[in-house]
Amino acid sequence: MIKLNRLDGEPFILNAELIRYIESRPDTFVSLTTGERLVVKQSMDEVLALALEYQRSKYLLPGLPVDVASRSTHSFGITTG
Repeated sequence: MIKLNRLDGEPFILNAELIRYIESRPDTFVSLTTGERLVVKQSMDEVLALALEYQRSKYLLPGLPVDVASRSTHSFGITTG
């Protein structure tokens, strides 16, 4: 889950698993796998960073082997440590 803001500044929580793609035209549109499109205050790069951080954090929970966490972050182009 990531926290975003509507254009009027109203915050909401989005399930980052539902993001299909993000566009900047010039407002930022987040298209979901459900077909819904949201317009958010954050830039495309900010939404991307939040979504990647969310995905990365899923694999940093206690109980997962270290090789699973490093393999997952590598696939997103994120380097650790």
